[in-house]
Amino acid sequence: MLRWFSKEEGSARRAYRRYVKEGIDQGRRPDLVEGGLVRSMGGWSQVASMRKLGHKELSDERILGSGDFVNEVINEANKVLRYQFTGRALSEKIDQYIKELCQKEGVNIAELRSGSRRPKVSKLRRRLSTELVVRYGAPLAEIARHVGVSTSAISKAIKRTTED
Repeated sequence: MLRWFSKEEGSARRAYRRYVKEGIDQGRRPDLVEGGLVRSMGGWSQVASMRKLGHKELSDERILGSGDFVNEVINEANKVLRYQFTGRALSEKIDQYIKELCQKEGVNIAELRSGSRRPKVSKLRRRLSTELVVRYGAPLAEIARHVGVSTSAISKAIKRTTED
């Protein structure tokens, strides 16, 4: 969804926040009530007419748009879910990724996990945190356990990355 606002994630998030803030000032609007398909098609009468003609649209009340658009959004979400892991598999993936990146960047894993604030280590920790969230959908608390800092520190590191 953020791609509609900008190609760069940080500026897209800022633009989206502005958009939502402007929308709040409009208050409750009757044209934005009922499910996504109903709104997209112009009301229940349009949906009923399409059904009588045998036309079916994929719909989801959380998504405003045509059946094709709904399908595109759902497929995109499913792509992300394919890369998410649970439990032991996620922990192993995180450990493997940390090991690979530490070797590549020449940082000792023990130093990474010590909470070191050395610039090279902090930068690597921030990169690891952001990539683990994006690639694997890893929870911040899980990342924090693997890199030796608090969940709050991970959250702040990721926020700094998205603001850059």
